[in-house]
Amino acid sequence: MTFSAENIKKVELHVHLDTCLSFHYIKQIYPGITKDDFNTLFIAPTKCGDLGHFLHKIAPQIEILQTRTAIALAVDDLFKQLAADNVIYVEIRFAPLLHLEMGLRSEEVVETVIAAMQRASLRYNIDANLLLCTLRHFSRERSEQTANLVLDFLGRGVAGLDLAADEARFSLDNHIHAFQKVREAGGGVIAHAGEACGAESIDETLTRLQVSRIGHGVRCIEDPQVIERLRDENILLEICPSCNVVCNVFDTLESHPINDLKALGIRLNVNTDARTVANTTLNNEYRLLHDTFDWTEADFYRCNEHALEASFIDHQTRQRLIRRLTA
Repeated sequence: MTFSAENIKKVELHVHLDTCLSFHYIKQIYPGITKDDFNTLFIAPTKCGDLGHFLHKIAPQIEILQTRTAIALAVDDLFKQLAADNVIYVEIRFAPLLHLEMGLRSEEVVETVIAAMQRASLRYNIDANLLLCTLRHFSRERSEQTANLVLDFLGRGVAGLDLAADEARFSLDNHIHAFQKVREAGGGVIAHAGEACGAESIDETLTRLQVSRIGHGVRCIEDPQVIERLRDENILLEICPSCNVVCNVFDTLESHPINDLKALGIRLNVNTDARTVANTTLNNEYRLLHDTFDWTEADFYRCNEHALEASFIDHQTRQRLIRRLTA
């Protein structure tokens, strides 16, 4: 039977709103832009020096997303991409405090994203929640401000708190209390780890932030004890294969450990992370894994089922979405 990535219903838990502006979207902002200019400005090289190099490519998108209109259009633009990938559930993340340069208040930014997300969710029949990101380089005060936004909108479109940005250059110290506040209030907590740093970063993040999911986490392959801990605690890894290769975490997809992690019993799902910057789609990620590691529809179903089990949704919604996966 011919493999068709497009026909597989999918769950995406790790995608950043401010890294996914399509050429069609940018054309509306800069009508004269060419495809070559778009590629140069918004898409990372096929191999970056490191994660920091990759993150620099996000800045031009954040510069655009500073008004209610630009933000709302970006949400709809992302949902069009998700619909083309046959996504049935998504958790979208972004850092509200990066979108205040033209006078918006952080609450207005979150309200704008939620309203646009809820409209698009109905239009495209994609269930969705929002994750708010604090960033590694943020002060304790800014991290707690982000946590307070999560608490203000928890259950009204926002499902949890994430810690993103450069783990190699900044510690967890400023973020411990923010995560504690959200966790104790019943919100979901996730953090990026084990990407720019090794397996010890995952171990530290699990211990100090007490997260239930790890963004990336792929360098757990370096330490059998960390792999054992991930298995024992049922931690889901949100794996983004192409981004890991572009960020030079691994040389090639063939050397990426996702297939080994699956064989070791690690719970994981497949994501794009930064669709525009990494120049990928979820359909593309599925095709790459099928072609490289001979993954089958059953493998992808298992990943998507694990994603729903680890997602920040109520039991009734989870069961409904699992039925959609199998339909």
